[in-house]
Amino acid sequence: MKHIDIDGITFIEQISGAKGEWYYGIDYEHGDLYEAEEQCKMGKPVRGRKLYLIHYPDGTVYCPTPKAIGKYTAPPAYYEGAVYIAEVDFPADIIRIIRFDETSHEIAVEAEILLSSVKDCYNLRIDTAPLMLTRQCVGHNDFEIVWPERVNFETDDHDSFFLRDGDKLYFSRWHEEGDGPDYKYWEEIVVRNLKGEVTDSFPGDIQLMPNGEMWHLK
Repeated sequence: MKHIDIDGITFIEQISGAKGEWYYGIDYEHGDLYEAEEQCKMGKPVRGRKLYLIHYPDGTVYCPTPKAIGKYTAPPAYYEGAVYIAEVDFPADIIRIIRFDETSHEIAVEAEILLSSVKDCYNLRIDTAPLMLTRQCVGHNDFEIVWPERVNFETDDHDSFFLRDGDKLYFSRWHEEGDGPDYKYWEEIVVRNLKGEVTDSFPGDIQLMPNGEMWHLK
C-alpha cells in the first residue's frame, strides 16, 4: 500500500486528458472558485487553496501553486505534455494560466488576463482542444472563451459546455417533461460554431477516451 501525503485531502480525481497518469487533490475551504470570488467581493479574506498533482503509478506529489492569501485556483487540465492551472489572484486583479511541464516539472506562467475583463468566475476553467480558458453561467445563457481568443454568445438554459474539437463546441442539453409515471428525462448533444450558431444536434452523450477518441453513446 502506498501512503500519499497531500495535507489531509482524502479524495483525488483524474486530470482531464492526462490518460491516467496525472491526478489532482484540491480542498474547498471557500467552496468553488466563484464562491471565493463572492467572499472577496464581500470584503472577507480569501485564505488560498491547496492543490496537489499526483503522478501515477509512482505516487509522487507536486505542488505547483502553493496556497497563498488572496489566490484561488480552478481544477487543472492536461494538454500536450503539461498540466495547466487557472489561478486567480484577487488582490492583483489577475487570472494566471500556469503551466506545469510533466517531464521537467518546470513551472511557468503561460498567460495573464485581467480579472476585471471577465463578467465573473462562474465555471471559469481550463478547457481543450486547443488549450483555452472558458467560463459559463448556466441559467443565465452566457458562454465565453476568455483566452487565447475572445468568444461570447448566448446558449439555451439547459446547455452545459464540455468539449471542443477544433471550431466545434459541444454542449450537453437536458430535457424533462411530464410528472409521476409520465415523467421523462433525456439528454442531447448540441454542436455550435465559434459564432454560437447551432450546426448539429443528436441524442445521447459523448465520452472522451484516453487516446483522444470521442465515443458517441446513444
